[in-house]
Amino acid sequence: MATAPVTASLAQSSLAQTPLHAWHEAHGGRMVDFAGWSMPVHYGSIVAEHTATRTACGLFDVSHMGRLRFVGPGAAEFLDSVVTRRLTDMQLGQIRYGLVTNDIGGILDDVLVYRLPAPTVAHPANLVDSDHFVMVVNASNREKIVQWLNDKLAGRDDVKLEDLTTIYAMIAVQGPLARQLVEPLFDADLHSLKYYHGMYAATKTGWPALVSRTGYTGEDGYEIIVLENGAVEVWEAILAAGKDQGARACGLGCRDTLRLEAAMPLYGHELSESINPLQAGLDFAVNLEKRSFCGSWALLQARQSPLPQVRVGLELTGKRVPREHYSILAGKAVAGDAAIGEITSGTFSPTLDRPIAMGYVAQEFSAVGTELQIDIRGGLTAARVVRLPFYSRKK
Repeated sequence: MATAPVTASLAQSSLAQTPLHAWHEAHGGRMVDFAGWSMPVHYGSIVAEHTATRTACGLFDVSHMGRLRFVGPGAAEFLDSVVTRRLTDMQLGQIRYGLVTNDIGGILDDVLVYRLPAPTVAHPANLVDSDHFVMVVNASNREKIVQWLNDKLAGRDDVKLEDLTTIYAMIAVQGPLARQLVEPLFDADLHSLKYYHGMYAATKTGWPALVSRTGYTGEDGYEIIVLENGAVEVWEAILAAGKDQGARACGLGCRDTLRLEAAMPLYGHELSESINPLQAGLDFAVNLEKRSFCGSWALLQARQSPLPQVRVGLELTGKRVPREHYSILAGKAVAGDAAIGEITSGTFSPTLDRPIAMGYVAQEFSAVGTELQIDIRGGLTAARVVRLPFYSRKK
């Protein structure tokens, strides 16, 4: 799933802080303003942290992500009316990726929706005695989405929305070693947990948590939502377990390069209110048959018409890196010709050792193999449309 872009400005004391904030500062994290939160962008080297996640294990503090709980007999029906993915047939423990769209089908946010049983680990912060839903939203969109959902809930008494963001920490543990480092810490059978499933569990020292087999790096691993007072203990235990195997704390800088290699869209870049899910290539997360949700009529019309622009992956020659808003031109274009699209995200891929990018182009230029050019500060660099994702882990 996606988050707001990292800014270059140093974080100020007025920014929100995660339960791991003091740990980051004490261990050399370069703290920046990230969607109103003070977050580590790196601890010294984005490339080293990227490589650790691909080859061993990376730990990410993602506590800035919004965590919303929906309780009540009408929760399933309500969420099904506001998310593009069908949710009423979800099984307990299942997680689905979906989108929240506005009345004309533009993307308000991309979200993960969990359907969960009542927690088995009693604690005042997670006391709920029935099946319920949890929605994880982007930090930059949390206030907008909460207000939008509350507006939709006006007059209903069969659903209660609770914002649990500041009560819990959220830790992403990603990479080939993630499972062997996390599983021994919990008094539960996490090994049998399927991809895109979650469960309530307690650490062996008693901290209640919601553990899911999800992530935003292209690697296998877990995301752990744990009560804020237990965050440092869980974080340090995982690092200690993997210290001799290459595990390391990672900042949001390499989280961005990892998600780009895996072609995962980022809100504010590939996703926005001016882009619909079909343009973004997220058809799998849009269920239009025999159901209605906010914006579904617009998406049904869009599905029956040519799309003006679509998301593509691009590999470039040379070493120059394309950045957001750089113009994409046709393969035989010359400087000054009209653009046929625009870059939304670009980086130099540490894994592939070449520049890569995603962007939107007119549909007639979107076929894999199409030769294009990128205007990089006034000079044209050759690029080619490639199949997404750029990187897939070995199963």
